[in-house]
Amino acid sequence: MGTTWSIKGEFAEACSCAYLCPCITSNATAPATEDFCTFAMTYRIDAGRFDAVDLSGVTFTVIAQSKAVMAAGGWIVGLVVDERASDAQADAVARIASGQAGGPLAALAPLIAEFRGVERHPIRFEIAGNRRAVMIPGVLEQEVNGVPSEGGEDCLAVDNVFHPANKRLALATAAKNLVSRFGLRWDDTGSGRNGHFAPFVWSGSA
Repeated sequence: MGTTWSIKGEFAEACSCAYLCPCITSNATAPATEDFCTFAMTYRIDAGRFDAVDLSGVTFTVIAQSKAVMAAGGWIVGLVVDERASDAQADAVARIASGQAGGPLAALAPLIAEFRGVERHPIRFEIAGNRRAVMIPGVLEQEVNGVPSEGGEDCLAVDNVFHPANKRLALATAAKNLVSRFGLRWDDTGSGRNGHFAPFVWSGSA
């Protein structure tokens, strides 16, 4: 009998593209604003299980770089799992994040040319209103702020997008996005490049 799983929580990311990322508005077929797209996506699991393994409270980050056209493949990917996770939790997250266990990230697996491993580090994920911040010492410093809608507290958003987290993403700009791991580096502060955040609800079987 196969393993079934389901998780839900909060997601945030920033990338090297100028706002608004052309990858998002073209279903990953338009060139990035650089000759590549370097991005980090962090997922905080608030509730969920992988078979008998409780994944509530586990956070993980996917750090990656694609070619200018994301759909062309050739991605380089590394995974960071919060050091507080147990070995069983980290193994389950690795199977989900690699697409081996099915679910939304399985659709990205054919695009990956090189997987550079799984590392364990402390991950802090903060939410304050329309601000999201992620800190992994020596690996990632990221802060994104939602783009406010006219006359309201809600953010501007895009719907029906090709993205593993959610079909609806809040639009955000990055106040800080410093990436240094897996041979990938992006160092940006204050230029207001692209970011997103959203809740996510995933399930799958392996």
